Amino acid sequence: MKSLEELKAIREQMKKQMDVRDQSDSNIRVAVGMATCGIAAGAKPVLAAFLDEIQKRDLHGVTVTQTGCIGVCRLEPVVEVFAPGEEKVTYVKVNPEMVPTIVEQHLMKHQVVTGFTIGAAE
Repeated sequence: MKSLEELKAIREQMKKQMDVRDQSDSNIRVAVGMATCGIAAGAKPVLAAFLDEIQKRDLHGVTVTQTGCIGVCRLEPVVEVFAPGEEKVTYVKVNPEMVPTIVEQHLMKHQVVTGFTIGAAE
């Protein structure tokens, strides 16, 4: 991706292909930190990787959103996962290669990938 406009176009395309905007209480929400620090650290490809992986696996009940600064700039890109009835999980220093593992283990099997979490990075 070379521009914010290209990212927006990809985002709109993915919204049409899957129900990423349905933020019902039963959905798992994946929030990618897209403030300046996150974008500079590589959050755009991470966001795209989540959208691609969720589409590839035909997952339903998962909402992917963007958020501003999460507050731990030194650990960007940061991704937070909010699952109903569970504690929020913060993944740090996320790269696109980590996304399939997070999707399979956390989003599909409800097993936190502790090696990628904020606790492991401290």
